[in-house]
Amino acid sequence: MSWHRGGCHCGAVSFDVLVPAEVIIDDCNCSICSMSGFLHLIVPKDRFRLLSGQDKLTNYRFNTGTAQHMFCSVCGIKSFYIPRSHPDGVSVNFRCLDKKGFTKVTVNSFDGKHWEENAAKLMPLEAR
Repeated sequence: MSWHRGGCHCGAVSFDVLVPAEVIIDDCNCSICSMSGFLHLIVPKDRFRLLSGQDKLTNYRFNTGTAQHMFCSVCGIKSFYIPRSHPDGVSVNFRCLDKKGFTKVTVNSFDGKHWEENAAKLMPLEAR
C-alpha cells in the first residue's frame, strides 16, 4: 500500500489516498458517472486525507440524497465523493490520481442505471 496524490483540475482541492499497487475500479453507467467520466476507486475513510480545498467544495445531492457529490467550486471537477453504496468510505475518481506506482488496474463495469438491482454486487468496503 502506498499514498497517491489526487485533486481537481485547478489544484484548489488536493488529497492523498492509501491504495495497493493493484487496484480494482468501477466504471458506472448511471447518469452522473457516465456524464462526468468518473472511475470509482472506493476506499475506507481512514485511507483518505483531504489536504486542501475544504472551503472550495460544493456538495450536490440528488435522488435519495445519500451520496455526497463534492465538486470544486473553482473548476467544477468531482475528484472524490461519499458514495451511496459505501457511505463509510470515499470514492476517488481514478482519473484524478497520480498514476505513478500502479502495477495493475482492473476496470469492472457496473450497471448503475439499475442501481437498486445491482448494488449488492459491488465489492464490500472491507475487501477494498
